[in-house]
Amino acid sequence: MHRHYCARILFGLLMLLTTAIQAAEIQVAVDRNPVSLNESFQLTFTASDEPDGNPDFTPLQDNFQIISQQRSSNSSWVNGQSSRKEQWIVRAMAKQAGDLLIPPIAFGADSSKPLKLVVSENTAAPQGNDEIFLEVTATPEQPYVQSQVLYTLKLFRKVQITQASLSEPEIKDALVEKLGDDSTYATQVKGVDYWVTERKYAIFPQQSGVFTIAPLILNAEYLSNQRQPRFNGFFNRPDTETRRVASKAITLNVQAVPASFKSPNWLSAESLTLSETWSDAGLQTKVGEPLTRTLTLSAKGATVGQLPELLGKTAIDGIKTYPDQPLLKEDKQSDGLTARREEKIAFIPSKPGEYTLPALDIVWFNTKTQKMETGHLPSVKLKALASAEDTQTSAQPAAADVQPEQPNSQIAASPITVTSSGDTLFWQGVSATLALGWLLTIVVFYRRPSAKGTTAKLAEVLPETAIEKTLKRACWENNPQAAKQALLKWGKAEFGAVSLGAIAAHCSAALREEILALNRLLYSGQNQDWQGQHLWQAFGENPVAMSTVGVANDGLEPLFKI
Repeated sequence: MHRHYCARILFGLLMLLTTAIQAAEIQVAVDRNPVSLNESFQLTFTASDEPDGNPDFTPLQDNFQIISQQRSSNSSWVNGQSSRKEQWIVRAMAKQAGDLLIPPIAFGADSSKPLKLVVSENTAAPQGNDEIFLEVTATPEQPYVQSQVLYTLKLFRKVQITQASLSEPEIKDALVEKLGDDSTYATQVKGVDYWVTERKYAIFPQQSGVFTIAPLILNAEYLSNQRQPRFNGFFNRPDTETRRVASKAITLNVQAVPASFKSPNWLSAESLTLSETWSDAGLQTKVGEPLTRTLTLSAKGATVGQLPELLGKTAIDGIKTYPDQPLLKEDKQSDGLTARREEKIAFIPSKPGEYTLPALDIVWFNTKTQKMETGHLPSVKLKALASAEDTQTSAQPAAADVQPEQPNSQIAASPITVTSSGDTLFWQGVSATLALGWLLTIVVFYRRPSAKGTTAKLAEVLPETAIEKTLKRACWENNPQAAKQALLKWGKAEFGAVSLGAIAAHCSAALREEILALNRLLYSGQNQDWQGQHLWQAFGENPVAMSTVGVANDGLEPLFKI
């Protein structure tokens, strides 16, 4: 028994010794020590045998940022003995300066040893020999509220960057817009050649006070020219280094609206233009027909949200206005942001005469001259002529004095021969019967035309009404708002309908579809894409259009009932 007990103890000691011998030894090394803050370095963990498990690099994240990891293995056979080497390469960057400790890294039951790393502070400004550095400028640094600040970033590099990420400008209570595309060019700094990538932003502070544009952070991985590749071969990855570069912070002293600016709408810009065009250069139209005015306001160094409305609120007696949806656009060029606002307004006079539109003034602040200026359009006189329908209506009283020719005048003028007094009553009865027959024939012919030809005859007899002319003009000018107003007037007079949907229900299929399409377009806001010729064509082909407007109701059912 005693011998058996000793054998068990000896076996246990041998197992412990075997385990100790088989435990993998893991070495750790750093490519350079000390290292600078904001520069990457390389940690290499090497195991002579396969370790117990995969590494857990989580402890590294307390003081370091892990950028990349990779693993490699190498086996060899020398003098009849095999050897195997496993390597884990970690590229990292310190989060702070000072004496930092690379902690032990567990590989299952195995573990690496700790390593001390010295990280030095490196906040010196570029001296012209750094491999990568950033420069930022802001103009002006004392802007007015909601005024444009041009923020320019320049990335200088003399190495080849394989990949990089750059943060965006951050500032409290401000709009930030990137301008145009990046530009790349070559330059020299203190006799050293650099490639420069330039990027520009437009910043619009929305509040007055002191604000800071936070530093931009660049994380760049670039090819290293200082060390040879670790291995020779086509598939080997070239040596790279990772650098974190920070720009300087910039402080803006944003000023409030000047006390001398008296307009209720604050607008600051580098330049401003205000212009107008008309659908008729002679500024003349007819009653019930539209005259379209296009106003355009363009401001450099402003956003579209700063541009005021251009249509005046003052009502003009005798003229109705129908504004279209404004067209807003921003042009982002390298020299700044340019905002543009365009408004179309249709003026439809209800009676003939001359009308005066008031002058239009846009007060703004010139950021270059630091003075208040005014964009001005003078007053405009419009002339409205009487429509053809009004002219015919005014001429009707004079024509009423003329007695119309009687339809039976030819019958009354026809002579009747009387042969004897005895036959007088007989022939008078025959003549009266014939005359009455002719009269009834004429009345039936004019009052009861055939259903097939009714629409065509009325369309030939009746001229276009003022409403139809307005609709025709709106369709030709592709003006959906004016077309809508004309259709509403026509639908109310024709069917008593007060909406486009209700009017469409009374029309033929072609016109109904065009009216509903117009209604959908007006709700979508894409009014500039409307083509009116299809609506006008369908309107002319509609059985009730171009014919019955203005015709008295004779109490009969309509020929075409929808």
